[in-house]
Amino acid sequence: MSLPWLTILWLSPAVGAFTLLTIPRPKLAKWVGLVFSLTTLTVAGVLAFRFDALGSQYQFIESHSWIPTFGAGYIVGIDGIALALIVLTAVLVPILIVAGWNDAPSPLTSRVYIALILVAESMVMLSFLALDVLLFYVVFEATLIPLYFLIGRYGGPGRSAAAVKFLLYNLFGGLIMLAAVVGVYALSASAGHGTLDLRSLVTITSKADPAIQNLLFLGFMVAFAIKAPLWPFHTWLPGVATSAKPITAVLMMAIVDKVGTFGMLRYCLQLFPDASAYFRPLIITLAVIGIVYGAILAIGQTDVMRLIAYTSISHFGFIILGIFVMTSQGQSGSTLYMVNHGISTAALFLIAGSLVSRRGTRLISAYGGVQKVAPVLAGTFLIAGLSALALPGLAPFISEFLILIGTFIHYPVAAVVASTALVLSAIYILWMYQRMMGGPVTEGNDKLRDLIPRELVVVTPLIALLLVLGVYPKVALDVINPAVSHTVTTNDRPATGEKVMAR
Repeated sequence: MSLPWLTILWLSPAVGAFTLLTIPRPKLAKWVGLVFSLTTLTVAGVLAFRFDALGSQYQFIESHSWIPTFGAGYIVGIDGIALALIVLTAVLVPILIVAGWNDAPSPLTSRVYIALILVAESMVMLSFLALDVLLFYVVFEATLIPLYFLIGRYGGPGRSAAAVKFLLYNLFGGLIMLAAVVGVYALSASAGHGTLDLRSLVTITSKADPAIQNLLFLGFMVAFAIKAPLWPFHTWLPGVATSAKPITAVLMMAIVDKVGTFGMLRYCLQLFPDASAYFRPLIITLAVIGIVYGAILAIGQTDVMRLIAYTSISHFGFIILGIFVMTSQGQSGSTLYMVNHGISTAALFLIAGSLVSRRGTRLISAYGGVQKVAPVLAGTFLIAGLSALALPGLAPFISEFLILIGTFIHYPVAAVVASTALVLSAIYILWMYQRMMGGPVTEGNDKLRDLIPRELVVVTPLIALLLVLGVYPKVALDVINPAVSHTVTTNDRPATGEKVMAR
């Protein structure tokens, strides 16, 4: 009998969190948390090694009855898309624990702090694994709990308001999604087979009345659009980015928010193919607006953390654009972008966070000449920044390239407008770097320390991944492409208004 690898995967950080809260010596909390995060990474590595990219769509399936009355079960499995995001999560969490080694003020609060990170990792992992719609909904909502406390308890000024806004926005989306989950079950029950198993529902919901399918699609899509976030549902994100600790901001934007875009691929497109095609022009329009809007607002920011947050809004616009153009290039690019954006954002935020912790301010105007006193910090910040503007040779470039190619096939106007973000991103990244790192050394920056060994341990693997995936993306695309070919069910479906949008 084979081991239940998927259960072991998501339970490892959960057990780690419980262990942290019960160990008699709080000073060991950081090391215990790191060991459990590395254990999760090892399990993810085993899954990646044993996964057959050309095999069946879902692999390592585990299925057990949970609530038979409603046809709900503990059903988990992974495809190539989920595997890519699982590996991303497993790689980033130990890096975040090391990066936040001294964030908590005491050993007692430190173990709670790291336990919350591990709980968030566990819930995110299970959301990528779930093949039961109710199970997915439960963990989708449960993820809010550790993040609320990470923002509200361990953040900086304005953390309470940011945490409440984050919670309210996402609870609202979750409430709408709950109604859609109930509707999906009712639809399956009316077809004579009440179930919440995604694999069975795909056949049932795709044949539903178009009006019902549209309503159910919106129930899922609104929740995912808030989580991602898609313009205009993005307004909670900048506050979280500036009020939370840098590692919480990375956990949010690089890992947790990917559950939203993942949900669009797995649930919206597969369960509601006709509705996805119907709303495609609207969503593509919102995504393009978000791409340009995020880039323009990033240019005008005076707060370095807020600037990085707006770049993520622009990047999520790219990801959602690639998903809903419904071409293999677009969706492969979007999935790869989820991974590359996570690495790029983590590098940019953590390096900026190291600088802010030294200087004590997030204002860009307070810096200047940093490259003369901290050349390694400035150099790694430059690489991370260049990856954010998708410089060729760095990981995000091939992602944006694939998305733009996939978009141009059906929506050339949208592709051209989205391409303007490439110029805008060069403006906000290079201008930020020039003001912060170039020029004469500003008063107060002359004694800034360069990156210390612990920070180099954090930054080095991120920079290495940006370079490796930039030069050799095949290692990820070989897993992603077959999964996209399984998942895409709407490539050739006509959408209302498509001809208008394509002109």
